[in-house]
Amino acid sequence: FKVYLKKEDKEDTVAEDIVYAKTDQGSVILKTILGNQVTIHNSDIVEVDVEAERLVLRSHIHCGNHKH
Repeated sequence: FKVYLKKEDKEDTVAEDIVYAKTDQGSVILKTILGNQVTIHNSDIVEVDVEAERLVLRSHIHCGNHKH
């Protein structure tokens, strides 16, 4: 899956080759096909499109989302 973060009316790509996604206390935890973990804070899952291999997250805040 390719993962997009939706802020207001635009979407930014935040991760690619994602095979796992989980929400946890206001964040979304993603894992890549290689096992690397990416956490998108202050967000939730709003759309999963399996056919297009697309996962869309929505930011809870309008500035300063962090990736770890």
